[in-house]
Amino acid sequence: MGKVLTLEEKINKINQLKGGVIMDVVNAEQAKIAEAAGAVAVMALEKVPADIRKSGGVARMADPRIVEEVMNAVSIPVMAKVRIGHIVEARVLEAMGVDCIDESEVLTPADEEFHLLKNEYNVPFVCGCRDLGEAARRIGEGTAMLRTKGEPGTGNIVEAVRHMRKIQAQVRKVLHLSDDELMTEAKNLQAPYEVLKQIKENGRLPVVNFAAGGVATPADAALMMQLGADGVFVGSGIFKSENPEKFANAIVQATANYENYELIGELSKELGGAMKGVDISALPQEERMQDRGW
Repeated sequence: MGKVLTLEEKINKINQLKGGVIMDVVNAEQAKIAEAAGAVAVMALEKVPADIRKSGGVARMADPRIVEEVMNAVSIPVMAKVRIGHIVEARVLEAMGVDCIDESEVLTPADEEFHLLKNEYNVPFVCGCRDLGEAARRIGEGTAMLRTKGEPGTGNIVEAVRHMRKIQAQVRKVLHLSDDELMTEAKNLQAPYEVLKQIKENGRLPVVNFAAGGVATPADAALMMQLGADGVFVGSGIFKSENPEKFANAIVQATANYENYELIGELSKELGGAMKGVDISALPQEERMQDRGW
């Protein structure tokens, strides 16, 4: 397999995506739309989260032919999802040469006890998180990138907002703790002490944290950037809208210009209908994807 990249090398590779938009795509045509709109990367999968939610059953890694089709269609980085803890799915995608693997709660978890040891792979990983404890555990396992879990496939931004605000508040708290207090906080969060120490010393998370789950409009994307996101994932919000090309362009521009309210207003005009949203309170607990993982 050759030399395994260090975590620092993986992080440097991922940091090139900072400030941009990553879009879910299910075929070459969608991938080309995403690239033309200015997406910094695409996530190749068999179904967007909204359709995964509707289908039910067991959601697995996409057919490798879809991943290959997308990789051959675009020049920007291509990511793909694996089930939590599924060693073989991850090794298959690594062998295919994807640019990043998402150990994703959108798919049905394969392991109820262990996440992947991501520092054993020669490809960067991205993982979801709802709070600093979850974020620090994934960093301790070797992830090079984080994203909020939100509630995928709902077109409802409320959970992504909740997760981003919570993580930011917990990071601020860590910055003001003594070493003894930091050890107690690590215990309370069930987080690796060394990761929290690194956060305290650097003044921020050691990896980028993108917003994901529920982004459906240009204003949603700009909101998450204002709350401190390093970039935005958009899944169903693009290709479940009435006009994917216009939505894709508008969300990319809103992410890059998230404090230009006049521009965001113009971008939001005559886009056509956004994806149909789902009230989070209407989702039974067992159907909430954000609760997968630990």
